[in-house]
This record gives sequence, structure tokens and C-alpha cells, in this order.
Amino acid sequence: MKERSNRARPAALGPKIRELRQQKGLSLQQLAERSDVSAAAIHKLERSGMVPTIATLMKLATALNRPVSYFVDEASVVERPVVFTPAGHRRPVYTSKAGLELRSITGAYGRFFMAGAAATVSPHADSGRKAMEHPGEELVFVVRGTLDFDVDGVTHRLGAGDALHFRTDRPHRWCNPT
Repeated sequence: MKERSNRARPAALGPKIRELRQQKGLSLQQLAERSDVSAAAIHKLERSGMVPTIATLMKLATALNRPVSYFVDEASVVERPVVFTPAGHRRPVYTSKAGLELRSITGAYGRFFMAGAAATVSPHADSGRKAMEHPGEELVFVVRGTLDFDVDGVTHRLGAGDALHFRTDRPHRWCNPT
């Protein structure tokens, strides 16, 4: 188990970005193309300890298939091979989508490759007109209500107890029709 400091260390962002980019076998240019952040800016972040804007960090996190919290929260986390998250201790997860509230059900991300979140989707909320595509997978499980989920041009209406699992490199979007 690795003990971590309770203080965030912005200078640690660059090495994390570089390490993850290299683990994924990406060149600076490839990450630049995936993230819409210039290769020069990525190089500067990785090497100089420069702190990125939240918008830049969000682009890089998406391109590297990690939540923003992977880069900023891990400094205060004790890494464990097993994480128990009691219902009353679910942390909010940042989202820019109106009408969507996310709470982590997998605790701190550490070095895990999978993360889970419980979502509450307001009536008539949606993910936007443009379909999303990003590396990874999603597992959607509806506890109550109805959710329309379009994946690769096929709409699935999910009700209580229904599940949908798909690779997120396919165009996808969702809406709450109620």
C-alpha cells in the first residue's frame, strides 16, 4: 500500500500525463490529435511542471480515457487493491451536462482501469445533439424511470432493471424522455 500526501501537487500532473501517454504507446503528436491540445503544449506540461487550465486537462483526460480526478485527486489517496464505497460516501463527479448528477460508486480511481458512477438524470435532460465518442466502455443500468440511449444509430429504450453495455468508440447519446 502506498501512502500519499494529503496535499495536491500540481507539478505531479506532467509526469502523470507523460506516464499514461507512454503506457498507451502514444507519441506527443498522437495525443495532440486525440485531445485537440498542441504537441508543444503537452510537451511543456509534461516537462516543466506547468499547470494546465481545467479545459486543457479535461481534453487530455478524455483523450487518455481517464477522469479528471485521476490526475488531481490521486495525490491524496491511499492505493488499495480493494475499495469499498459505502452508499453515504459517494463523491460527486464533475460533468458539464445540465440535468445530470454523477456520484462515484468506485471510490478513488488509483490505478484501476474501470470506474463507476451512479447517475441521476433530470426529466427531459439529454447529452446534447452531437453524439459522443471516446475510448472505453460504458455499462448503463436503470434503477427507475426510463432512459433512451442511442448507440451507433440504434435507439434502446431502457426501463427499470434494464442494462446496456457498449464500447464507447461508437457514437452514442442519451436522453430522459420523461
